[in-house]
Amino acid sequence: MRQTVLNLEESMIRRVANAGMGRSDVLKFWFGESDETTPAFIRDAAIASLQQGETFYAHNLGLPELRDAIARYSTGLRCPGAEPIGAERIAVTSGGVNALMLAVQALVDAGDEVVAVTPVWPNLTAQPLIMGAQLRCVSLKPVAGQWQLDMEELLAAITPKTKLLIVNAPNNPTGWTLSRDEQAAILGHCRKTGTWILADEVYERLYFESTRNGCAPSFLDIAGPEDRLVVVHSFSKSFLMTGWRLGWLVMPPAMTPHMGKLVEFNTSCAPVFIQRAGLVALKKTDDVTPQLVAHLKTCRDTLVPLLQAIPGVEVAAAKGGMYAFFRLTDQQRFGDSLETAKRLVAEAGLGLAPGNAFMINPAPQAQGWLRWCFASRDVARLEQGADRLRHWLAL
Repeated sequence: MRQTVLNLEESMIRRVANAGMGRSDVLKFWFGESDETTPAFIRDAAIASLQQGETFYAHNLGLPELRDAIARYSTGLRCPGAEPIGAERIAVTSGGVNALMLAVQALVDAGDEVVAVTPVWPNLTAQPLIMGAQLRCVSLKPVAGQWQLDMEELLAAITPKTKLLIVNAPNNPTGWTLSRDEQAAILGHCRKTGTWILADEVYERLYFESTRNGCAPSFLDIAGPEDRLVVVHSFSKSFLMTGWRLGWLVMPPAMTPHMGKLVEFNTSCAPVFIQRAGLVALKKTDDVTPQLVAHLKTCRDTLVPLLQAIPGVEVAAAKGGMYAFFRLTDQQRFGDSLETAKRLVAEAGLGLAPGNAFMINPAPQAQGWLRWCFASRDVARLEQGADRLRHWLAL
């Protein structure tokens, strides 16, 4: 087996979850998904497809009607003056993770330099390492619990030697979101250096600030079709479809046929019955996403004040996503967030993700931080969890 694969770190989130699996007394907030079931009309579309016998291979790039629907959906979210998105720029994938891996496979050779903005979901930094890339991380910095980007530091890190920039905004785990001016600065700089941008925008619609379209700023609002930009999306978060494994890529049109080849050699295609479910989800997006975002905002606005009221906890309300990323300020007791998360499971029945999981070679910025997924259909579970944390810290 390749040494690179042997060297991969096991997911710290999984290590914490494994310690609490099977325990009915644990309040589980460790994974990045809502505990709400996929809406019935989406499930029914998949069932109907199976009953019609749609159990065969599809086009590598996805059903033409789904690619068309994704293109219309994406175009409808863009700001005035943005380039429309055509179906020739769309590839349907077996989940957002698959989309990210395909993009990295398409763009990164062994030895290439890749820059990633961290803290970030660990898959985004593991994928270039799997390809043998040289990874450099530029860390966001916490200011009173709110994470911020040092733009000068990021731009200085991106040089003509940088093949790819990976950025996730709205960000998992911090909720940090790029502003339009920051996106323009990054895009302009990467045009000069010839650097590709891989933008993970799966939380684009899970955004709590007031905007024209209810979305966080997207690179697609300001980039042209030929820019060196690949944007990843997923049905998982905005449509309550995490277990379905359905996503898509938006890329320059010249890249799409080659992406089809990579899909063939990875998964062949996304299952047809799942694509049918995605097609119905897009047609009825207004029946799902706005209500979901409103509920997530209620969850955020319930949990964050409760955490802020606990002595020794530092947290700020995230602008987007589904997470509260907070710090336990007593570094002597809680500096190792992985061990703290394990203790919380064992001693308080509270399942959270450790901040170390979102950094390469756990950096000081991650110490003492924990991620709480607040996407709970029952707000009382959040209140109960905050109560458990408060009592545990007081011991």
